[in-house]
Amino acid sequence: MFKLIGVIAGSYFFGFWGALLGFFLGSFLDRVRVYGTGGMNPLHNALRQGVFLETIFISMGKLAKADGHVSQDEINHVEQFMQKMGMTAQHRQQAIAWFKQGADPAFDIAPTYQKFMAVCGHTKNLKDVLLVYLIVMALADGHFHPAEEALLMDLAGRLGYGPETFKRLKDMVLNQSHFGAGQVNSAAALDDAYKALGVSKDSSDAEIKRAYRKLMSQYHPDKLMGQGMPEDMVAMATEQAKEIQVAYDLIKKSRNI
Repeated sequence: MFKLIGVIAGSYFFGFWGALLGFFLGSFLDRVRVYGTGGMNPLHNALRQGVFLETIFISMGKLAKADGHVSQDEINHVEQFMQKMGMTAQHRQQAIAWFKQGADPAFDIAPTYQKFMAVCGHTKNLKDVLLVYLIVMALADGHFHPAEEALLMDLAGRLGYGPETFKRLKDMVLNQSHFGAGQVNSAAALDDAYKALGVSKDSSDAEIKRAYRKLMSQYHPDKLMGQGMPEDMVAMATEQAKEIQVAYDLIKKSRNI
């Protein structure tokens, strides 16, 4: 109810940005109506959501063009991304405009990340999830191009991640993706499972449990929405959590824990 009112009122008075802000404010008020009050100022939450979306679509455009050519696989990935979010035609139009802006070779992405860090920089989960989504985007055409990896490392640096931390996260995401279809019966799958959790075969059961719980906490819906992730993107984050769960279940089975 509030979501619809917010979009209509925001669009009438302030155009697209008003509609976007109204959408997020309305979503917040609808959640409050159902679940009670939360601890976050809805204006701050809506601002984070808007900046998060702008940053991710601009970054996707920049990443798609990094190797000099936007592939059909990358276009399909962005299309699926928008479909999963259930974007309206107007919001899709804005997202595509951001993507094209980022894909322009002359576009300087530095101000985008300066704004993101100013608004979302203290929310570690949003930074983690943003970087994870971009790594997944880079894999859309089946491989990492050196230019894509160089750009990702640059963006990771702007988010405050050092090269080693970025490499570790990239390896984890690469191996987590192996568990999307649930094919975990090969001997190599167990090696991938350890890498997906950022641990090794030499790690203790307690260390593996801690790594698993930390990753699952990173994708917890309430935590992500509390930090400002758009509600429609939370379901996408849970897909990543499912891959982690499959990997952990395989390790548990192999260790009888």
